[in-house]
Amino acid sequence: MANQSPPTSGPPGEDKIPEPLAAEIRKLAHDLSNALEIIVQTSYLLSTAELKEPAAEWLQMLDGGVQKALGINQNLRNYIKDHSPN
Repeated sequence: MANQSPPTSGPPGEDKIPEPLAAEIRKLAHDLSNALEIIVQTSYLLSTAELKEPAAEWLQMLDGGVQKALGINQNLRNYIKDHSPN
């Protein structure tokens, strides 16, 4: 399957999220970032411990999920920024 690039923005003001909705989405994205920060820090602290199997494997799975979640969250924040009036 070929990689598809996200649609480009049209003229200014086109395809924008209405401000009240954008404000609520920004708030939710901020709350998500705060929750992810707890998970990131916990994952880091667990990585400093000497874990035995299968816990070490579970930590690797957790770290993979953390990295994916951080990437998705960043994409969401970028989308909001690019499609908000302010």
